[in-house]
Amino acid sequence: MKDIADIPALMTELGTNAKAAAAELAFAPAETKRKALEAAADAVWAKRADIIAANAQDLEFGRNKGLSDAMMDRLMLDEDRIKGIVSGLRAVAAQDDPVGEVDADWEMPSGLNIRRVRTPLGVVGVIYESRPNVTADAGALCLKSGNAVILRGGSESFHSSSAIHACLVDGLKSAGLPETSIQLVPTRDRAAVQALLTMTDSVDVIVPRGGKGLVGLVQREARVPVFAHLEGIVHIYLDAAADPQKALDVVLNAKTRRTGICGAAECLLIHESLVNGIGSDVLRMLINAGVRVHADSGLQTIEGTIPATADDWGKEYLDMDIAAKVVSDVDVAIDHIRQYGSNHTDCIITENDTVAERFFERLDSAILIRNASTQFADGGEFGMGAEIGIATGKMHARGPVGAAQLTSFKYLVEGDGTTRA
Repeated sequence: MKDIADIPALMTELGTNAKAAAAELAFAPAETKRKALEAAADAVWAKRADIIAANAQDLEFGRNKGLSDAMMDRLMLDEDRIKGIVSGLRAVAAQDDPVGEVDADWEMPSGLNIRRVRTPLGVVGVIYESRPNVTADAGALCLKSGNAVILRGGSESFHSSSAIHACLVDGLKSAGLPETSIQLVPTRDRAAVQALLTMTDSVDVIVPRGGKGLVGLVQREARVPVFAHLEGIVHIYLDAAADPQKALDVVLNAKTRRTGICGAAECLLIHESLVNGIGSDVLRMLINAGVRVHADSGLQTIEGTIPATADDWGKEYLDMDIAAKVVSDVDVAIDHIRQYGSNHTDCIITENDTVAERFFERLDSAILIRNASTQFADGGEFGMGAEIGIATGKMHARGPVGAAQLTSFKYLVEGDGTTRA
């Protein structure tokens, strides 16, 4: 490894290594990749004490940096969360290998047979903040899809990510795959991010996973194509036909289960007919749970609310806060979400099929949910084993980005001495 002070040389070496590894991974047998991921899972569990010790260093760093409680929760690892990392690795290992999968197969009148088959993207650069489990998720999904990956974790999770990365490398070694298939940038220096964004010779796509500031930086400065994982300004609309118990259960879970994840609810839109009934009950429940409710004028008579300001609409709190607003019907709710949402995840609670269909049809968020918590906006909950992020753009990948979404395709054309007239 080059002198760590020489960031351009360091990143060039990582890129060169990744490109060479990607060339081998493109045709690595499915069973070999599965073996590597299973061995990595074993290593994570065997080294859980080391990972928790490394995480303790990161938590101290985070406290000294003044991270919020929600951010500290995102950063924290305990044995249960390490079990989740292990389960995610095993789930990805058990999935069907997308590489070589035939999407379409057809014959042409000319006599040609044409197949469209899945092929890896090549080298993926992943830039993420705080959550150390992304190290395992991104590494596993890239390996499964035949891609080499360069991981650049957040400064807060530096030690945890390094400990998890070491386990992934153990898995690669045990399966005989290049150790440079999954590389972690070994520095907190922000210059490494700037370099990664411009490595067009060796990196095929960048996946940013973090807050608005990170994603905005990547989108502004990247010369490599980007799968944008934008902020989660998640809305829930309580329709006039909402079931009271479903409303209470779903909203509480969507807001409070984990406030620091991108699927956490950030704005509650309440049909005007519910203000003195279910709507008030839901807001009181949230307040009793410790949530700060930033309410518009139609809801401020409810004790414990805080007057909302213009800044509360379209805000990603990632904390025990939620904005709340009265709307006259589903169309007004849709207009509000179009104006202030981030096309990530939005939810409707209703027993009216027609209204639900209208909500699904007229909104274009990557994920739309009916009568279920927005915390299900997660690749693992979609059966993908894990996710590298939730893509909010419309090019190539959208929604949870799993192994299949980290592939492109190529056409295989076969003839029999066939010539074109």
